[in-house]
Amino acid sequence: MSGKQGIRIASHVHSDWSYDAKWTLEELASAFVKRGYRVVLMTEHDKGYDEQRRQDHRAACARASSDQILMMPGIEYSDADNTVHVLVWGDVPFAGEGVPTLELLKHVAEHKGVAVLAHPTRKNAWRRVKPEWIKLLAGVELWNRKSDGWCISTDGANLIAETGLAAWVGLDFHRSRQFFPLAMTMQLEDGVSLTESIMIEAIREGTVVPKALGVRADQFEAGFLGAASRFADKARRSVLRMIRRK
Repeated sequence: MSGKQGIRIASHVHSDWSYDAKWTLEELASAFVKRGYRVVLMTEHDKGYDEQRRQDHRAACARASSDQILMMPGIEYSDADNTVHVLVWGDVPFAGEGVPTLELLKHVAEHKGVAVLAHPTRKNAWRRVKPEWIKLLAGVELWNRKSDGWCISTDGANLIAETGLAAWVGLDFHRSRQFFPLAMTMQLEDGVSLTESIMIEAIREGTVVPKALGVRADQFEAGFLGAASRFADKARRSVLRMIRRK
C-alpha cells in the first residue's frame, strides 16, 4: 500500500552566485541535508545576471543536487528602486534588471513559472501591491528570517488576509545566522522522485505549507508561541542596537 512522506523545503536561499553571499551550492546542499531539508529553493539576485548566467546557474544546481536533496534554481528580482522583490522559480528566460513588477509577473506566467512576493515589510513594499498582481502571484512571505527577525510580519499577515494568497516562510539565507526553524512543507507520494516540475506544480497549486518550529506558520501568530517570538525578537533587536552603539 502506497503512502506519503512529508518533506521540508528551504525557501529563499542565496549562494555565492549572488553578489552578497559566500556559501557555495555544494556547501548549502550539505548544510541543509544535515538539517532535514529535501529541497532548497535558490533565489539568486538578478544583479549582474543575464540569460547565459541563468543557464549556467541551472546547470550548477543540477550538479549540486543528489538523491538526498534537490537544489532548485531561482532568481530574486528587484524593481528599479529596489523596493519590491519577487522570487521566481521555473525555467523562465531572464527578464532583465529593474523590470516593473507587473511586467515581470506576466513574463513569469507566460513561461509557466511561479512567483512569490518577498519580504513585504522591507521598505514598506506591501504598499505598492496592485490588484492586478494578485492572480499572477503564488504567495507572499509571511515570515522572512532576514527582514522580519524572529517573528511574523504583521504587514505580510494583513496582505495575505486581504488577498487570499498563500502564506510563505523564507530564510533569505546569506550567512549562517539565517539558519532558523522555518520551512515550507509538502506531502510526496512514496516512490516519487523530487523534480523541479513537481515542485513548480505544488507551488502553483498551493499544496506547500509554511511551518515554524513545527507549527503551521499561518497559525503561529496567535497564542503563546506568537507572543514569545515577538518578545524574543524585541529583546534581540535591543541587544543588537546596544552592540552597535559601542
